[in-house]
Amino acid sequence: MHFKLRHLLLLGSLATPVVGVSQATDTLRLSLSDAITRALRESDEIKLASAAVDVTEAAVTVSRAAGLPVLRFSGNYTQVERNARATIVGQIFGQNYNYTTNFNLSQPVFQGGRIIAGARAAGDVRRAARYGLADLRAIISINIQAAYLLVLLNRHLAEIQESNMKLAEDRLALVQRLEAAGRAARYDVLRARVEKTNLEPGLIEARNNVQLALIELGRFLNVPTTRTLVLTSELDTAAVRNVARAIAADSSRPPVRASLRAAESMLDARHEGVRIARADFLPTINAFFQTGYTALPTTSGFPTVWGRTSEAACPAGSPAGRVCQNNGWYPDRSLGVQVTWFLFDGLRAKGNMNLAQAQERVARTQLEQERETVFTEQARALAEYSRAEATYDAQRQNAEEAEEAFRIASLRFERGLGTQLEVTDAQLALLTARSNAARGTVDYYLAAAELARARGAQVPLPPTREISR
Repeated sequence: MHFKLRHLLLLGSLATPVVGVSQATDTLRLSLSDAITRALRESDEIKLASAAVDVTEAAVTVSRAAGLPVLRFSGNYTQVERNARATIVGQIFGQNYNYTTNFNLSQPVFQGGRIIAGARAAGDVRRAARYGLADLRAIISINIQAAYLLVLLNRHLAEIQESNMKLAEDRLALVQRLEAAGRAARYDVLRARVEKTNLEPGLIEARNNVQLALIELGRFLNVPTTRTLVLTSELDTAAVRNVARAIAADSSRPPVRASLRAAESMLDARHEGVRIARADFLPTINAFFQTGYTALPTTSGFPTVWGRTSEAACPAGSPAGRVCQNNGWYPDRSLGVQVTWFLFDGLRAKGNMNLAQAQERVARTQLEQERETVFTEQARALAEYSRAEATYDAQRQNAEEAEEAFRIASLRFERGLGTQLEVTDAQLALLTARSNAARGTVDYYLAAAELARARGAQVPLPPTREISR
């Protein structure tokens, strides 16, 4: 069977919380749209990818902040218990209590283009993370659909097996009546009974496959095995062809897969990284302005007045003409421009440049590989869709013909014109045709959904009907 098994394997670590509306303590009702919505919102893979997007958002903020002015406040209190300079030179250096407050405003003037390139690189990485999240959402959407439809398919195959068993039981009853009327031999009864019994393992296996598929879907959705999962959607087989052909007809979209755009954004980020590395060879210029106040009281206690120098501030008995400070706050302002240029840094800048250029070459090669992968996947998806469509048409017609052949064989046998072997062969052919038609229908839609994903289009939901079970 041609289900997208590679997508199902990717779901191995998918975990979403319990979904649906619980009608009983151990029962969960789940529609296909609910399963996809909750998986896209709360699966571990989506959470991880969303967290990566949040990280890049923060990186963009940090990179932009490097080009904005910075205003800092600093305050300091120092109490000197013993000052050697004051003891040696004079008490003018013996200020035991020091208070300082400063506001410092600095603005980068020139950074060699590092700030602009850094902001652009962060924006490119953010776009790459967003595209990666979009691509992951498309993959998970198809995976959940495939897992859900696999349950519906196995359920339908079990119903076909049950119908097949019912036909065998009816035929056995008919043969027994014919034997009682003298129109059939004991051998015919034994053959009919053996054929019916031979169908029982297939029916048991079909029912078991339904349970296994439900368990697997519950594992994908993190539903405990102790809880019963009830699916409330069924595939609308009559509308599958219209949906699939609508997807295939949309061939005007260019190859703009999210994964390809992510690779392009990463190349842009690596190109900006080269500009950042080149900035290390250039000087940096920063302008600053600092304003604050300093107080040097001669006694303990927090200063509460503005600084002033006069004779009145001197203690009693001071010589005439002495000028003293009043233990208040004195203004302290400065401004300037700072230029930094590494004339030799041990080849650090050269090493950073070589590293950035190598990373850009790697990103460019990865972009080319991603382009090849996208085009290959598109061609493969289109070929797979064509195969699935041809199989779908052939199997539907084959199922109709097999059903007609079985009716004719059954009627011939009832009228004594055919043999039981003809009926058995026709019933087996009908079972095979119905099973292949069911598989072909699901495979047809999944091929169309994969074609949409390969082209970068939004993955549609399959046509379903809500049912109550």
